[in-house]
Parts: sequence; structure tokens; C-alpha cells
Amino acid sequence: MFGMIFKLSVRAVERWMPDPLLFAFILTILSAIAAIVLMGTGPVELVNYWGDSVWELLAFSMQMVLIVVSGFVLSTTPLFSRMLTQFASLATSPVKAILLVSLGALTASWLNWGLGLIVGAILARRIAARVPQVDYRLLVASAYSGWIVFHGGLSGSIPLLIATPDHFLVDTIGVIPASETIFTAFNLFIVISLFIAVPAINLLMLRGIDKPVCVDPEKLKAEDSFPVDPGNETLADKLENSWLLSLLIGGAAMFYVIYCLVTGKSGLNINTINLLFLALGIILHGTPRRFIAALNEGIKHVGAIVIQFPFYAGIMGIMSLSGLSSALSDFFIQVSNADTLPIWSFLSAGVLNLFIPSGGGQWAVQGPIMMEAALQLNADLPRVAMAVAWGDAWTNLIQPFWAVPILAIAGLKARDIMGFCMMQTFASGVLVISGLWLF
Repeated sequence: MFGMIFKLSVRAVERWMPDPLLFAFILTILSAIAAIVLMGTGPVELVNYWGDSVWELLAFSMQMVLIVVSGFVLSTTPLFSRMLTQFASLATSPVKAILLVSLGALTASWLNWGLGLIVGAILARRIAARVPQVDYRLLVASAYSGWIVFHGGLSGSIPLLIATPDHFLVDTIGVIPASETIFTAFNLFIVISLFIAVPAINLLMLRGIDKPVCVDPEKLKAEDSFPVDPGNETLADKLENSWLLSLLIGGAAMFYVIYCLVTGKSGLNINTINLLFLALGIILHGTPRRFIAALNEGIKHVGAIVIQFPFYAGIMGIMSLSGLSSALSDFFIQVSNADTLPIWSFLSAGVLNLFIPSGGGQWAVQGPIMMEAALQLNADLPRVAMAVAWGDAWTNLIQPFWAVPILAIAGLKARDIMGFCMMQTFASGVLVISGLWLF
């Protein structure tokens, strides 16, 4: 039964799923139609909602560009290249390859969501170069499926936000510490269950593949290396090959990151991760010339990110300004009680995430509604908040928005991996609901 469902899922996605950019176009049209039909939004008003919001994610778009580029640059430094190659050498068979990528992505994602986006994709590339007989689509899907645990981990945007003293709902719900969200029994049950289930399901899918789609290992090795001219003939050449210049700039950036973490000026967030990656990349490449060569190679992977994020910002504007997102959440509230509100919060967040695939953005829209409902129904506030967080993470497995950085590094299309991720969506949904209900 599992094999039949798995094969149907893969075939359906490969046949019907469009490119992520077209997926964004289609979601834009669907959200616009829903706003007109359900909320009575006028066409001119609708276009204004979209246009006023389309540039709202510019800073976030640049963060995503940098995490792909800086992660690639760091992975191509001699030190990290040797480390990744050594770790990849543990994969001596397709089974070990899938297991290592799955567990590596899960661990990195639980520690930090930005790190999780990069580590799994880079591991998939390196391991595929050593185990060419493994299905490359499933290997990359294993990397992406591990990202599902990020919202239950140390960098989950919703639990960290409501744990800060000045968050925007503090007057309504107060400050909810991480001990009541990230480190609760129900959340740890979900995380541990996924650490077991995600690799297990990926291995089951490996067994169900009749004809693996492999990749030429020489092509991957060639893309992870680049020629560097060691010439030192002119003053410009000497500057480009100056290890001292790299040490000064990279060292200053590294000092700033450490200073922020030690003094509490800022935590381990996407900005500090990006600066850390860049600092290490500059230092470990040794010379500006090597760093620039790696940078130019990494830039090739970010084209899809640059153009897609404005369209999702526009969708967010349509959903929130027209009242669609509030209406969706209100519907689930009406059918809930104190015990079932976390479940309905999870499901509604999963649906809303398809249109607003940003944890912070979704919480700004859905958080006030769900927290007010939790207060009215006397429901468990931390549990409802984490239910929204898990709902946001859950449908990321079938929403190609967040897969773009991994796909860019891996050199695949969304339809290549989403059929595999569909199976993880079914299983993870059951596990999350079980954790919210039983504990």
C-alpha cells in the first residue's frame, strides 16, 4: 500500500506540479479570486492590496540570497570541503546516503533554520558524488524533509518571538518562555518522533524506487570546484591574493558576530548566521581572489529566489488586507473548543501557510486571532501558539517557496522532489496532531 501511494504521489507531482514561479502565479490568482468572491473585494482595491505589499519582503529576500551564496562559499573553502568530503565518505551505500542526509538536515534544522536550509543540500551534493547509484531526487528530498523540525527547535520564529519581553501580543498573552513551548513534553515528543519517522520514511521510499534517477558525479565535483589564477604580477593581483586583507576583513566580521552573541546584542538569527558564513568564507578561502571566485559561482544559484519572493509578499497583502486570512482562522475557531483548538489551529495554519509561507508573517496575521480564541475558550496558550508554528512548518513540505534555496544548490526542480515530500507531509501531520492531542 505504501509503495503504491508513494509511486502515485511521485508520478502525479512530476506530471502536474509547475515551476515554483508559476506556482506563485497560480496562488496569486486563487487568492485574488477568493478575495473577490468571499470578501467582496473590488478589482481596483485588490490590485492596490497586491501592489502595496509586493516589496514588503525585500529585506527577507536579500537574507535568503545571502544564506544560499554564503553557504555555498563556505562549503567550497578548502577546510569545509575536506570536512564535508570526510563526512560524505561515511555513505558507502544508498541506504547510508539517505540516512546521513536525513539526520544531518534534521539536526542542522533543529539547531537553526537558516543552517538547515544549507547543510542538507550541500551534504546531498557531496554524498551523491560518492554514491552515484542513489536516487538524487530522493537524496535532495531527504535534505528538505529534515527542515520540518525547525519551528520546534532553537530558532523557531514563533516560540522565540512570544518569549521576548516586547513582542506585539505581550499585552494580550504576556511573555511565554521557551520552557513552555520548545521544551515541553508535547513538543519534544513531536521532534523526537520526526527524527525517527523522517529517515524511516525516506528509506521506505528508497526501497520503492524501481529505476533510480542518478546524477553524474563528475558534474557535481566540477561545480564544487573553480579555477583560480595564482598570478601575482601587478599591484591589483597582489591585493587580490593578499591573505592579510582577507584576515583583517573576515576577522573584524567574526569579532562582531562573537561580540553580539556573548553580550546578548543579538542572538543566533538569520543575520548573524549570514555574517558568520561570510566571515568564515573570507578567512578560510585565504585570499580575496578565491573568495570572489566562489562568490561568483554561488550567485548562479539564486535567480529563482530574487523573483519569487515579491509575488509571495503580494499574496500576503491580498490575504491579510482583504480579510481572507482572518475569515479562514475565524471558521476554525467556530468549530473548536478548549481541547480541539490546538488541532484546528494546526490545520488552519497549514492551509494558510500555502498562501503566506513565512512564519513571522503568518503569526502577525493569525497570531492575534488564535490567541484571542484561546483566551475565550480557556485553551492552553503555549500549545495553541506551537500548533500554529507546526502548521506553518508542516505544509512547507509541499509548498516550494522554502525549497528554492535547496533546489538552487542541488540543481533540481520542485517537481523532482515534491512527490517524495508529499509522503512526509502525510506522516508528519499525524505525528504533530498526536503530540498536540496526547501530551
